[in-house]
Amino acid sequence: MSLAEDAPAARIRSATAEDIPAITAIYAHHVRHGRASFEIEPPDEAEMRRRQAALLAQDMPYLVLERGGAVLGYAYAGSYRPRPAYRDTVENSIYVRADQAGRGFGRRLLTALIEACEARGLRQMVAVVGDSANAASIRLHLAMGFREVGVLRAVGWKHGRWLDSVLLQRALGPGEATPPDARP
Repeated sequence: MSLAEDAPAARIRSATAEDIPAITAIYAHHVRHGRASFEIEPPDEAEMRRRQAALLAQDMPYLVLERGGAVLGYAYAGSYRPRPAYRDTVENSIYVRADQAGRGFGRRLLTALIEACEARGLRQMVAVVGDSANAASIRLHLAMGFREVGVLRAVGWKHGRWLDSVLLQRALGPGEATPPDARP
């Protein structure tokens, strides 16, 4: 099956508590085998459920991409930093099931996440990409209008090596052109 035939069969929707087992499994693989996350031990379902509930309570978007009832990937936005002046800036996270990489699902999730954040009036999105060698994630973000704004060198130790964090940023909606809407 070609990418063109495969990708449209999958749909993006808001994540629910019922998606937590699949989300936990996807993330666990990336924690154990990848360098995108700086977590060392995968969180269990209870912790992933707590994290999802906290984001949803803040009206942050939390999305899954599914096909035939199977979750193939997920994405969410969360506060970039807790201080009030950062309230219009979010950090994105995107994870795709390892056996589904390279099918355009990350791009679809990021596109939907950007749209959901813009609909909420958010103004900036930051990507903190684990490992400067994570070329696929960096390319995806650059293709989606992000620009690299910095690299924090050797800030994490995982899988026997020092890892960088690559910072990328993208304006949402009017970005910094106008003041944010009045929100608490």
